[in-house]
Amino acid sequence: VQFQRMSNVSLKPNEKDISAEDVIKDVEKGIYIAGRGSFSIDQQRYNFQFGGQLFYEIKDGKIVDQIEDVAYQSNTQEFWNKCTQLAGKSDYRVGGSFFDGKGQPSQVSAVSHGCPTTRFNDINVINTARNV
Repeated sequence: VQFQRMSNVSLKPNEKDISAEDVIKDVEKGIYIAGRGSFSIDQQRYNFQFGGQLFYEIKDGKIVDQIEDVAYQSNTQEFWNKCTQLAGKSDYRVGGSFFDGKGQPSQVSAVSHGCPTTRFNDINVINTARNV
């Protein structure tokens, strides 16, 4: 049996105390995703799709409306190369999960990840609504 461990990984906030509003003020059209939602990631932890708990439309640098049925897709290298700005310490928060499933046979452990509001440009966003 091979045991795998997930590290607690966090993003260091910007040294300058930049607000979330400052991070999004130059976004012409975008989506602000809050919280952890559904996810799908391959065995190599390379290609992924993530959702969130709440989604807001950004227009001309302002959050305007709550929206739904959103997820984003990328791969690890492209995603981190598209990180363009982080807010400062006053915007930093820690979230976590009691379930990080990995390995064969399946193993679970609790993990936490902290970060401030973070901006990524040109990430593939999809509509997850189901047509019934």
